[in-house]
Amino acid sequence: MAIGWISVLKMVPWGEVIDNAPKVAQGARKLWQAAGKKPVDVVPASDVATLTLAGLQAQLAELQVSTAELHQQMRESSALIQSLAEQNTQLIRRLEINRLRILWLAAVVFGLTVWLVLRSF
Repeated sequence: MAIGWISVLKMVPWGEVIDNAPKVAQGARKLWQAAGKKPVDVVPASDVATLTLAGLQAQLAELQVSTAELHQQMRESSALIQSLAEQNTQLIRRLEINRLRILWLAAVVFGLTVWLVLRSF
């Protein structure tokens, strides 16, 4: 089982993975910083009854800003996920190409082996 994983890991285009790693890391870092930059403020239930109209309007404005930030984070997350999915697709495509090349090479080696055995007789 370990030999199968080793052969799969050898076929990965590590150059492309390494080239794209900074983009993915940067996107993940931005996402992490955006998601964890400020704590969520929760208004206690006892304070809700004492809020004035101006207080409610201020709270509504904060919620709108927070919602806009969440939408932006969601867009960034989607872009990061799309980038990872594209890289995954490229890796799978490369794996399939390498699998076909190995099958072709095995057929050629088998043919040459048969030819050499028949030639030696």
